[in-house]
Amino acid sequence: MWWTVAGVLGALGVVLGAFGAHGLKGVVTDPHLLEVWETAARYHLIHAVALLGVAAHPARPTLAGWLFVAGIVVFSGSLYTMTVTGHRWLGAITPIGGLCLIGGWLALAFARTG
Repeated sequence: MWWTVAGVLGALGVVLGAFGAHGLKGVVTDPHLLEVWETAARYHLIHAVALLGVAAHPARPTLAGWLFVAGIVVFSGSLYTMTVTGHRWLGAITPIGGLCLIGGWLALAFARTG
């Protein structure tokens, strides 16, 4: 399952990264918000690749996988939404996603194979 999740999230990360680089120019005029989108896409893609580590790990650390997915949704999702809506208050929930990403790395680091 984690290979599929990683592949789908990776593809979505590339699509959203390209959309930010090309589709948002002229629509989002604040350069800072375009940087925010780029940060969201970067973390999205990095953690889609991290999910491959979950898939390849002999213990299949499910907690790490779900924390990475939650982190992508909350961290990157809040930044994507903030960029297109201009609702900067969404930045207040972004750190929750960041904590999920950190937790995913720690769960992956300490996953045991039996």
